[in-house]
Amino acid sequence: MPAESQVAVAARPPGFEGWQGIALVAATYVYFLIFAQFGFLKRLNELGINEARLPAIMAAMALGGIGMSLIAPRSSLWNYPSWRLQAGLIGCVLAAVCSLFPLNAMTALVVALAIGLSLGLLTVTLVANLSLWIGFRKPLFKIGLGTGLGYLVCNFPPLFTASPRAIALLSAVGCVITLIAANRSPMFRAIPKAPTAESGPISFVLVLTWFTALVWLDSAAFFIIQNSPILKAGTWQGDLHLWRTGALHLAAALVTAWLLARRGISITLAVALAALGVACLLLLDPARISLAAVLYPLGVSLYSVALVAYPSFLMPAASQAVRARRAGYLYALAGWIGSAMGIGMGRNLHYVPPAFVALAAALFIVPWLWDAVATGRLSKSVQIQALAVLGVLSIAFAITLIARPPIHPFANSVALTPIERGRRIYIAEGCINCHSQYVRPNTADVTMWGPVTSLDAIHRQRPPLIGNRRQGPDLSQVGARRSPLWLRIHFMNPRDVSYGSIMPRFDYLFSDSRGGDLIAYLGSLSDSGHWNGVANWQAAPGAQSGAAALDGSKLFAEHCATCHASDGVVRRKWSSSFRRIPPDLFRDRLQHASAQATPNEMHAEIARIAKFGIQGTDMPGHEYLPDDQIEAIADYIARQRQEMHR
Repeated sequence: MPAESQVAVAARPPGFEGWQGIALVAATYVYFLIFAQFGFLKRLNELGINEARLPAIMAAMALGGIGMSLIAPRSSLWNYPSWRLQAGLIGCVLAAVCSLFPLNAMTALVVALAIGLSLGLLTVTLVANLSLWIGFRKPLFKIGLGTGLGYLVCNFPPLFTASPRAIALLSAVGCVITLIAANRSPMFRAIPKAPTAESGPISFVLVLTWFTALVWLDSAAFFIIQNSPILKAGTWQGDLHLWRTGALHLAAALVTAWLLARRGISITLAVALAALGVACLLLLDPARISLAAVLYPLGVSLYSVALVAYPSFLMPAASQAVRARRAGYLYALAGWIGSAMGIGMGRNLHYVPPAFVALAAALFIVPWLWDAVATGRLSKSVQIQALAVLGVLSIAFAITLIARPPIHPFANSVALTPIERGRRIYIAEGCINCHSQYVRPNTADVTMWGPVTSLDAIHRQRPPLIGNRRQGPDLSQVGARRSPLWLRIHFMNPRDVSYGSIMPRFDYLFSDSRGGDLIAYLGSLSDSGHWNGVANWQAAPGAQSGAAALDGSKLFAEHCATCHASDGVVRRKWSSSFRRIPPDLFRDRLQHASAQATPNEMHAEIARIAKFGIQGTDMPGHEYLPDDQIEAIADYIARQRQEMHR
């Protein structure tokens, strides 16, 4: 049964015609962008699923999307678009809800597959039959409005910065609301193809290639920005940046609707390439991020609107079945495979090579020039397209010749030392967002973290790493205070050695050389001046009286037992890695305390070790603990030792 025979014709329904179609476009983009490509990854990280498992999980999502995009148009259910739309939305809701539950690597893979299958069914069904929900009048404007609103919602600060659970729940609620709205929508008869300014039909294969190149560039740029704190800070970190990005997306989407109607698909995609390609080239230098932050959303919105409008209204005349199958090819190849290839480029290179941008530009300009030579004419349309793409080629060539090498992590890293590579990893992993490298003069910093940081030394850093804020300890002298083993344990699971730490796990860095390089860099941050005056340290006046009100045994269990108790988690896991097995503080002789020490001297020595650790060993300090807690721990250890030796 053909789709047209099962829908009612609404000649001129009251109110704003086709708002349900706008809502469907917006909701689909929101679900794909903010949940499937962003919130779901945050949820996996929250669950502790390490980076080594992510490629397989995201591959399952891509395979589900590709498979359903190709299979759905050939299904017998294809003649019932409203059924398929409902099935796709319900599948999206269920997948989002399932992500709220505790997942392991296998169940996360199943959820990712469900997300891909649901999105594949939803997107292909929607674009191949959008005229049934969007109405008769100004369809391109409505597509632009729906796309722009979708991106605006994705950049809404409370949603963008929400927890993974909140993103999943809100995405599911959005799909439910859209499902209800779509079911109440008057369904329209398919409308004629909207007029465009194309001088002639364009090959579907050529348009498919163009979209694939654009999605590839977009996905690579998104991954690079998202995983580079310097670039992220200048694009969508902070409410002002998010509001600006959302507004740019909405404005560009509405302009795209006009451009598609007046100039056609080829010029629209050429302008998208110019904006997106130049943005990718600007990302090679973080100093140019402010311009890239404007061009990137413009380029993305230009091709995103076209990605919906082309299979819905602008594809050359064909039967409904052919249009549906072509929509499946478009979303399978350009949408899913193009996205996967772009993410792979971002993960492996951490920058977009100018040569790749030039190749993408050549995919646009060569067919036009071939057509001009074959027909013996160079139309105004071809001239505009050629100028836009030649501009991108010129910029790519210029940047290839004069731009300084990209500073992104691992780019050209083979010749770097482990310390240099580790510094880039420190930047890439966002350590500056929680840790400073600046000891402030005339403050308690000097006692806890070491000598005052020289401003001249900071100015010589490229870039300076004084940090954005201090939620964790200062790291400017961390190599003097922590051993490589302690740093490794801390990265693997911070709470094993730092009670109540809010730091996330970075165990995935040790799946390759990154973990060792980062430790090498942190170990280089060392100044022997940190230990000056430690031997003469004494607790603040009144700390001893304050300690009397504290539970020393509880503090010992929280901060010391992990290494110094026989069943301590670190002692059990890492016993073969210690330079010397941590002693039993109640029974063993303390090698760093004199056997002739008086009880008061022994107490003072234990307190100093608890506060600052022992230089050149795996014993860390607890500089962040107040003196009364240090005194309570020392009192407890001293009392236990006395009782054991009676």
